[in-house]
Amino acid sequence: MAESIGIIGGGIVGIAMARALSTRGLADVTVLEKEQRVAMHQTGHNSGVVHAGLYYAPASLKARLCQRGRVLTRDYCRERNLPYRELGKLVVALTHDELPALANIESRSVANGVPGLRRLDAGAMRDVEPHVAGVAALHSPHTAVVDFVAITEAMAEDIRSAGGQILFGHEAVAITTERGTVRVTTSHAEFVFDRLIVCAGLQSDVVAGLVGASAAPKILPFRGEYWGLAAAKQHFVKGMIYPVPDPRFPFLGVHFTRGVYDTIHVGPNAVPALAREGYSWGNVSLKDTAASILWPGAGALARKHWRMGAKEIAASLVKPLYFRQARRFIPELQMDDLTAKTAAGVRAQAWSLDGSLLDDFAIEKMGPVTLLRNAPSPAATSAMAIAEHLLEHHVLPHN
Repeated sequence: MAESIGIIGGGIVGIAMARALSTRGLADVTVLEKEQRVAMHQTGHNSGVVHAGLYYAPASLKARLCQRGRVLTRDYCRERNLPYRELGKLVVALTHDELPALANIESRSVANGVPGLRRLDAGAMRDVEPHVAGVAALHSPHTAVVDFVAITEAMAEDIRSAGGQILFGHEAVAITTERGTVRVTTSHAEFVFDRLIVCAGLQSDVVAGLVGASAAPKILPFRGEYWGLAAAKQHFVKGMIYPVPDPRFPFLGVHFTRGVYDTIHVGPNAVPALAREGYSWGNVSLKDTAASILWPGAGALARKHWRMGAKEIAASLVKPLYFRQARRFIPELQMDDLTAKTAAGVRAQAWSLDGSLLDDFAIEKMGPVTLLRNAPSPAATSAMAIAEHLLEHHVLPHN
């Protein structure tokens, strides 16, 4: 008799995990999702980019699983006839001062096996993106865009076809382990599983607390806001135009992305969200905000990054400041070319007791419970590879 495995979280990572288990016949799988459909939060509020692995520390989980995940995502989209467009990405050095950081990204990219990567001078980069400014760039031709919600929904169909179930409106409120099993109490029912895998994204530390795990790492929600690009100026961007990121921060900075359905968005920025699922300044949770402020590492984080934080908040509230960040890359851009804010996402950034931000994926085991404690970008790209990794290192060794 197959063992029963519960999965908390109906984002792309939880659904990929459930699909890996159910389609291989390894377990009777039940996904518990507090919302009324899959992909409601991070999965459904990102730019849709399938990353090629340019930025990540070589040999890190991010680097390894991003490369594997890109291939698995591409192949799955082809198999299921879902859109997958390799529009390519330019990482642009605006000044000569940014060339050493660009060289560091190039070195990491080579170590990570990024396919087709090229270093371009100013003339060659404008052959790729005619309207871009800058002195040099890295071109990643196999960076792609997809519809991550459509991918998640297709994988949900695979789960159901294999006999698994996905239950909506079931928010986990209590978790206990007893006699080798895991009892999960939700807002509507109780379930007993042989094992539990938690892929709860923005709520990962909350659910970990239900299991009795350490409070650290804690989730600090950061909102990323996008502006749309006016229809008359869509020709300004052929694929993706990214800055050279500041290595002190886990965010890439404002950039341009042509989406899988040809809508171009500008962003995201990175501002502290006032709620775990706070998609605008009007979404405020006093509980979530107080928990962030009172966290032991909050003071250290604020002292280290307050200038960047103030700059990001100001650009969020004052459009001309946001526009200035974007115009550095496309000098022809006019402020009216940025239409209304089109969307926003909230990133579940994990941070430690000392205020440091966790960069790599983080997994914790507590008996029959496996907790995915940190899964920031490129988690959507890596989702199927994360599922493989969990199977190989945390599920199959148990059998």
